[in-house]
Amino acid sequence: MYEPVIGLEVHVELNTKSKMFCRCSADYFGKKPNTQTCPVCLGLPGSLPYINKQAIEDCMKIGLALNCEISKKSLFERKNYFYPDLAKGYQISQLRWPLCIKGWIEVDPPSHKASEGQETSRIRINRVHQEEDTGKLTHSGSETLIDFNRSSVPLVEIVTEPDFKDSSQIKDYAKKLQQIFRYLGVSDADMEKGQMRLEANISVRKVGQKQLPAYRVELKNINSFRFMVAAVEYEIKRQIEALEKGEKLVQETKGWNEDKKQTFTQRVKEEANDYRYFPEPDLPEMQFEESKIKDLESNLPELPWKKLEQFIEKYGINESSARILTEDKDLAGFFEQLVELGKKEGVLAKDIANYVVNQKIDLLNDSPQQIIDDIKAKKTNLISDDSQLEKVAKEVISENPQMVETYKKGKVTIIQALIGVVMKKTAGKADATKVKIILESLLNL
Repeated sequence: MYEPVIGLEVHVELNTKSKMFCRCSADYFGKKPNTQTCPVCLGLPGSLPYINKQAIEDCMKIGLALNCEISKKSLFERKNYFYPDLAKGYQISQLRWPLCIKGWIEVDPPSHKASEGQETSRIRINRVHQEEDTGKLTHSGSETLIDFNRSSVPLVEIVTEPDFKDSSQIKDYAKKLQQIFRYLGVSDADMEKGQMRLEANISVRKVGQKQLPAYRVELKNINSFRFMVAAVEYEIKRQIEALEKGEKLVQETKGWNEDKKQTFTQRVKEEANDYRYFPEPDLPEMQFEESKIKDLESNLPELPWKKLEQFIEKYGINESSARILTEDKDLAGFFEQLVELGKKEGVLAKDIANYVVNQKIDLLNDSPQQIIDDIKAKKTNLISDDSQLEKVAKEVISENPQMVETYKKGKVTIIQALIGVVMKKTAGKADATKVKIILESLLNL
């Protein structure tokens, strides 16, 4: 029997106005190629970089949100490699003196532990460091076109310890990071635009073995939660099958081919010493006073898990609804606005939560007052008779065996979809709170 050993590296572009080491605009997306450049980000002779203060502070905010220690001393280094995506022939990054170290974050437990009642798992954060992004290469036939607009855009890398036990944890972790970036306001973390990219280091070992395997396979630059889960699951299966055949696995870098649903080799045997890291001679050592760190920490916005706890405790709404409401910072703020208005109109926070969770809300165009009026109107015509609701609930359970099976396997959040079906059958007139209780009772028989 084998078990996976998985660590994750997440890259996120910061939404600063200017690039990491020059004053070019960092807003490069959709711009004409090679129009957001200067001698510094093109590495022309005689040009010297200088540090973007806002990027450093944003990186520190991410570290603090992930319970990291902020290094009192931090240096930039040159990472040397032969590839045309940075004109100067090296990337300014951090290896030995990162900005933030020794953090952690709680994620959902592995699927087999969830069924045993384990609530969370702790993923250790090795480092959160600041670097610069690279240019974009476009391959067309025998030609490769280079756009340097993205080169030197501030990029933060978050590196975990190899603490993940399955692909579901990876997805939960990556989504939590995306939430953090958006709550902090440091990045939109739009994966389709390449603002957030995922990399995984995967190996497998025999169950009970304590030491790490002598190899690891790195999956590079994956820009979708779904693709990452698929790639990790494929790679775990491939490695186990190879070891069972007696094959020797080697250290290599792989990509994911979504069309073929398989990984493919890009490079073999690449280590940190291959990049010949050395301190960047053109940038000063960074030192931070404790008062500066405390000031940044005290001004962090309320983070998603704190808001989740607040919504459950303060407003008395269930955890599954609270998770949906806090998934997006703007939606959470809109809900709080509705609750304040609801207090004046005699509308309960629970009723507002049920409405927002089960209706499609347009944050830009829906009027809070109209929503409150709509909730009040629905409440007066609400179906609250238990026997009537139970009849509809039984119909929904009978008509949706797949969702019922998913629920019984432990994914209890699927109950929201079943509630939605009941609401649809009753033209939105069912008491959603009662429906949930009835469904839970029937499903747990």
